[in-house]
Amino acid sequence: MPSQPSKSLDTFANPSPGRDFQIHIEVPEFTCLCPMTGQPDFALLVIDYIPDQLCVELKSLKLYAWSFRNEGKFHEAVTNEILDDLVRALSPRFMRITAKWYVRGGIFTNVVAEHRQAGWTPQPAVQLQEFAPGSNIRG
Repeated sequence: MPSQPSKSLDTFANPSPGRDFQIHIEVPEFTCLCPMTGQPDFALLVIDYIPDQLCVELKSLKLYAWSFRNEGKFHEAVTNEILDDLVRALSPRFMRITAKWYVRGGIFTNVVAEHRQAGWTPQPAVQLQEFAPGSNIRG
């Protein structure tokens, strides 16, 4: 039986809950409808999150994204709705949704929405020096 769109988000246990690590997901074919014109709007959704106890299962995320295809939503509303649904399902330590909407009428729109778990603070960033292949790293 072929897959169907679904608002259900399946999860699985975080394999390393004692460590902060980033999960980066790109959904390049997100589609919904403009609530004003009914014409399709297309976006690249970028989902970055640091899981706590749960991670999102990707097939369910694909079917979830598909469920918006025939819904009229403003860019700002659908981006925040997706964040709210994912936060409700996963309770992540941190999550950022970046929706990069493709051009319509000569205008690009990017909508960024974030969630931080109460009391969570990120680890300081580590900057590593890059070396060119074959370079003498001993100086």
